[in-house]
Amino acid sequence: MQRLPRPAQYLLRVDDLCPTVNPEHWSGVRDLIRQFGIHPILAVIPDNQDREVGTSSFNERFWEEMCAMQREGATIALHGYQHRCTSRGKCLLPLHRRSEFAGHPLIEQCNRIRNGLAVLRGRGLNPRLFVAPNHSFDRVTLRALGKEGLPYLSDGFARIPFKRGGVTWIPQQLWGPAWRQKGLWTICIHPDSTGALRLRDLWHFFKKHEDQFTSFDKVIEGFAPGRLSLAERIHEQLALWRVVQRFKRQRHRS
Repeated sequence: MQRLPRPAQYLLRVDDLCPTVNPEHWSGVRDLIRQFGIHPILAVIPDNQDREVGTSSFNERFWEEMCAMQREGATIALHGYQHRCTSRGKCLLPLHRRSEFAGHPLIEQCNRIRNGLAVLRGRGLNPRLFVAPNHSFDRVTLRALGKEGLPYLSDGFARIPFKRGGVTWIPQQLWGPAWRQKGLWTICIHPDSTGALRLRDLWHFFKKHEDQFTSFDKVIEGFAPGRLSLAERIHEQLALWRVVQRFKRQRHRS
């Protein structure tokens, strides 16, 4: 049985990256990454068609910046294809009601993954894992990832990487800096909503826990993912239930 790392290890994941991401917020995140030598997962939307994401002016240097971050140690993730979440298919993680992937047939999901990979690779990037828009995907998505040669995804609520549906899941459980005693924890942030206050919180957390941050490469080298133990599956389900309840409350308030 795999032991949880102690003290905790952290990954940083930056979502919704595209040429129209808020340049001021993104530059603040980028500068922190470089200041502390963090090796993040950068979740890049290949062809953003979501009008609610990345509403700033087009940045002509965006793809060049992504290539530079990749050279500096960032890991590129395929963040869907167009981020158009119009399906209401049943998702493995019921956090949101709409999905770009869940509910679509295998051939359509394969096409979206294949097209997204082609766009990123055509821009000089090497996507190595999948990040589903809205955390929304189904078992067919897992099959499609295997068929398209992308055997890793960032999601789930365990505290160690695990294997499910033929894909290695690297858990993502936090949406802001938070101390944890043990386990592997991925902190997901979105530049468009990461202003000065959130940047300050990140700076303090990086300063205090700098030596606990890891990278995608170290995770896949240091863990041998398999089936979760019964205790960890119980933890995973309880953690998912708590997050689902929180998301429901947020939707109700809005």
